Amino acid sequence: MCPTRSRVARLFASAAIVAAIAAATAGCQTTQTTASTGSLTLAPTDRSDADWHHDVLVYGPQYRADPSNVEVALRYAQALRATGQSAQAVAILEELSMQNPNNKIVLGEYGRALADTGQYDQALTVFDRAHTQEQPDWRILSAQGAVLDQMGRHEAAQRHYLTALKIVPNEPSVLSNLGLSYALSKDLKDAEATLRLAVAQKPADPRVRQNLALVVGLEGRFAEAEQIARADLPPDQAAANVAYLRQMLAHKKDVPVANRTPHSAAGSS
Repeated sequence: MCPTRSRVARLFASAAIVAAIAAATAGCQTTQTTASTGSLTLAPTDRSDADWHHDVLVYGPQYRADPSNVEVALRYAQALRATGQSAQAVAILEELSMQNPNNKIVLGEYGRALADTGQYDQALTVFDRAHTQEQPDWRILSAQGAVLDQMGRHEAAQRHYLTALKIVPNEPSVLSNLGLSYALSKDLKDAEATLRLAVAQKPADPRVRQNLALVVGLEGRFAEAEQIARADLPPDQAAANVAYLRQMLAHKKDVPVANRTPHSAAGSS
């Protein structure tokens, strides 16, 4: 039996957007980069589900005891987002942002949580406050691009990714988002070239490689797509995913692309 659409989105392009909407985004768009404000360092997002659930149990009581503690609130919200409880994270971060209107890390996390819940216009407004033109943050730029792609504004998204890449040349999470943005705008040639550049960065991220496999498959080179996918998936899963992609293309159905909203962007954020 062919895998379901959700299974392909989860496995074949799983966590495909290593982007910013998730320097903590919902568990899948992740990055190993940490965000810091002074002594605060948010947890790396390449963690197991068990780790995140543990954080919910640890930081939940601490947050309820002192909701004004910025570090605890951020860590709790990050864990909530990673465990699929983004609406609750939005509520926490909205209150925290009102208490700390100039804290860029708080605003960045709030924007990502809003993006998680599909509140894209509001997320963009918050992201604009999370950095400035004089001091741009590449993670926020990548997160903004991911939101714009969700809104179908691919050219604007690509401008944000390219600006981020001027700050961090060849950053694989941004290249991955840019490559998928090209794919979404049906520019498969640039999508493949960009994703190959992302894969060439060391160490290579398996999620980026799966994005490349997806695009190569979209171009009709199924054997090559399966070979790329096998680097990270068991042979039977790689074959099943490519077979499903072939079937979808034959029936001219939409191809599933992993959800950008976090966790993020570029990993991160």
